[in-house]
Amino acid sequence: MTTILVTGGTGTLGRLLTERLRADGHEVRVLSRRAQPYAVDLRAGGPGLDAAVAGVDTVVHCASTPRGGDERAAENLIAAARRAGVGHLVYISIVGVDRVPLGYYKAKLAVERLVEESGLGWTVLRTTQFHDLLLQVFGALAKSPVLLLPSGVSDQPIEVAEVAARLAELAAGAPAGRVSDMGGPEVRSFHSLARAYLRATGRRRPTVHLPLPGKTFHAFREGGHLTPQRAVGKGTFEEYLGRRFGGGSAG
Repeated sequence: MTTILVTGGTGTLGRLLTERLRADGHEVRVLSRRAQPYAVDLRAGGPGLDAAVAGVDTVVHCASTPRGGDERAAENLIAAARRAGVGHLVYISIVGVDRVPLGYYKAKLAVERLVEESGLGWTVLRTTQFHDLLLQVFGALAKSPVLLLPSGVSDQPIEVAEVAARLAELAAGAPAGRVSDMGGPEVRSFHSLARAYLRATGRRRPTVHLPLPGKTFHAFREGGHLTPQRAVGKGTFEEYLGRRFGGGSAG
């Protein structure tokens, strides 16, 4: 039986990954800031982190935040994993971190490099955005009477359960380095995805397309965050919305 530590194990991805690994027969430890017995702030490190990684075969690093601190957290995790003799570190990243100059993407790319240079056996998987993220974005935008959308931008959302299944497979295997990217089944315009959200939630909003300036949105318009050649996901955004909202009767 393999002992696997999942950082961010109470999050959207980490929770599903933990369930999948346990169903596959692995012993799983969940590390997050509040989950006992391994309640650890990775940015601070400390003896709690050493206890969490002691005796672990594989670490799957899902903990991440756009609010900053990912690099420091990775440095602490890698140092503890080295001390504990962990054999395999798996990291989940984002498609386009090397092409889109968004601050959060730059941090994810920096963590990739830390993982690669860690001296540990490592695997890195990049995926496109989860359906859940688009739901959060459109939910925030729909609070306004007019839905303001960036013009010329598309997305390729993927079902988080499919990513969890792939991560579980990678965690159970040998270190594989940078594996093939994993993208959702369809590249869709932001307008098309927004209209699907409005239909599913029963909301009516006019949409306005804004030509946003800057290098980051230029990279998004160029599709730097997409991987159409790796459209391996199966679940569509409409199927996800159907599970969340049923027939679209929400007001």
